[in-house]
Amino acid sequence: MSQSLPPGVQVNAAAVERLVGGPVDDLSHYRRALTHRSLLRVHPERTFESNERLEFLGDALLDVFVGEVLYERFPEKDEGALTRLRARLVSERPLATYARHLGLGPHLLMSENAAEGNGRDNPSILADAFEAFVGAIYLDLGYAAARGFVQDQVLAPIDLQDVATRDENYKSQLLEHLQARGRPQPTYHVVQEKGPSHDKTFTVEVRIGDTAHEQGTAGSKQDAEQQAARRTLNEIAADASAS
Repeated sequence: MSQSLPPGVQVNAAAVERLVGGPVDDLSHYRRALTHRSLLRVHPERTFESNERLEFLGDALLDVFVGEVLYERFPEKDEGALTRLRARLVSERPLATYARHLGLGPHLLMSENAAEGNGRDNPSILADAFEAFVGAIYLDLGYAAARGFVQDQVLAPIDLQDVATRDENYKSQLLEHLQARGRPQPTYHVVQEKGPSHDKTFTVEVRIGDTAHEQGTAGSKQDAEQQAARRTLNEIAADASAS
C-alpha cells in the first residue's frame, strides 16, 4: 500500500524508530498517527486516514497509564484530587509540550497551507498527534510498549510531588481552567469581615466577569480565596456534568 501513496504521505522508518525509541513492526500505524486531516483535502482520491481515530485511542490509553501511576503514588488523594492531577498532566498544553520535546512537529504530514499557518507548532495539533502516536505504539507493539513510552516521555521527566503540591492551589487551577476556555479571569472580593482584629474571619466571593459564584470563609483572606476557588471549581464541574 505504501507504494501507492504520494511522497507527502510517506514516513521514514528510521525517523519513526527514533521517536518510538526502538524497532517498529507496522509503519502504517505511525503514518496514520502523523497524518493531519488537512492532508485528506489535498488528496481526496486517496484512501488513507487522518489521526483522529488513533487520537481517541491514545487519549484513553494516556488516562489509564497516568491514572495507574497516580493511583499508586498518591494513596491519600481522593478521586477528585486524582482527576485534577491527571488533567494537569494530560490536557492539551502539557501534551503539546511532550510532543515538542519528542520532536514530533517536523514529522507531521499536513497540507502546505496548514504547515505555513504554523500547524507544526499548533498546540492542539501537537497534542492530538501525541495521543495518536501513543495509540499507534499500542496497536503496533502492545500495551507494555505503549505504557513504557508514556513512562519515558510523560512521567519520568516530571516531579510528580511538585505537580501534586501545585494541584492544591485551587486559585491557580481555576485560573488555568478559565484561560483554557477563553473566559475572563476570576476576581476575589471580600463580602464580609467578622470578629475583633486579632481573630477576624473573612468571607470572600469569586466573580467571573459580572457573575458571582461561590464563597469561602476562613481566618485569612488567602485561605478564604482558596476555599471559594475550590467550591467554584466544583460548581463548574457539576454544571458540566449536568449539561
